[in-house]
Amino acid sequence: MDKRQAIGSWLSGPRAAMEDAGADFGYRGEQLGLPEQGPGSIARPGRRLGALAVDWGLCLLIAYSLITDGYGQTTGNWALLIFFVMSVLTVGTIGITPGKRVFGLRVVALDTGTVHPGRALLRTILLCLAVPALIWDRDGRGLHDRIARTVEVRI
Repeated sequence: MDKRQAIGSWLSGPRAAMEDAGADFGYRGEQLGLPEQGPGSIARPGRRLGALAVDWGLCLLIAYSLITDGYGQTTGNWALLIFFVMSVLTVGTIGITPGKRVFGLRVVALDTGTVHPGRALLRTILLCLAVPALIWDRDGRGLHDRIARTVEVRI
């Protein structure tokens, strides 16, 4: 391997370097028994972030218009509390939040298909901490989903 190949593998990441070496990782969700594309496949990061942005914007709007009179730290704190309650209630009962519905996503449990309220509570606590949601596995699931044994799929 010459220096150009070594630098190229570093820039493209370890997965691309391993695939160039002949390793077959399969598609996202293959290890979980999910389809590669279409309904039931793993949600892509763009859709997930879009749904999170819609949910957060809705919570900020509620906090700003109903609880606080101005935008500040208090509004952000109230928005986080509203986001927490909304996520636990909606994911724990129907498996979606308003933002997930707009982007065509759903949270399902790996073993049963429906999310138990206890799992939704654990998932939401970890999501509100933010750091577990930033650590992803090779299937694109955040640490909060892995610990709660859930996966976010397309509808």
